[in-house]
Amino acid sequence: MFFLNNGDGSYSLTSNGYALIAFILFAVLIAIAFLAGNNKKFSPRVLIFCSVSIALATVCSMINPFKLPMGGSVTVFSMLFVTIIGYWYGPVIGILGGAAYGLLQFIIDPYILSIPQVFVDYIFAFGALGISGFFSNKKHGLIIGYIVAIFGRYFFAVLSGVIFFGAYATDYGLGQFNALVYSLLYNITYIGAEGIITVVLLLLPSVSQAFNFVKKQALQTV
Repeated sequence: MFFLNNGDGSYSLTSNGYALIAFILFAVLIAIAFLAGNNKKFSPRVLIFCSVSIALATVCSMINPFKLPMGGSVTVFSMLFVTIIGYWYGPVIGILGGAAYGLLQFIIDPYILSIPQVFVDYIFAFGALGISGFFSNKKHGLIIGYIVAIFGRYFFAVLSGVIFFGAYATDYGLGQFNALVYSLLYNITYIGAEGIITVVLLLLPSVSQAFNFVKKQALQTV
């Protein structure tokens, strides 16, 4: 048994559930290493850089000056540290890194209504941050990739809101038949706010140069 029914429509993880999630997280990180570039089957550098980036994102996610009651918060650049995995290594490793971060968030602060909701909110939404990798070699790829990536997360957050949390629209005076409007407004408040702040930061030449330097280190081969 991995989930325990709380009796109010929500679920919580059992000890076996936590162990399973931890195992999946470890497997995802190993998969990232095996999918490293330059035709290498295993690259410790990729694993190290991805792990450090996920760790930084996790620490930043705990600094949230603005947190909404039904999930979601404005953090200190946590999404940025997830999207740079794709910026370094492309979309495949980026999406896997985002999914690994989502699993870690699930372990730290799980909110469970159903198994499909867990996948949409944690695996798909954070995994979407890895699509920044499609722009890794483009001009201004860091900023463009970040913007596209957070829209990817926003898409899944809105989808989750419509499917799993639409009933809460009445609490905001929107009515039961406006779940889409509710979800669009609810999720843009924290994803949009953090996105704008981060883009302003990335527009600073010194910050952009620093991230480009780190990318060279991440791609360096021994």
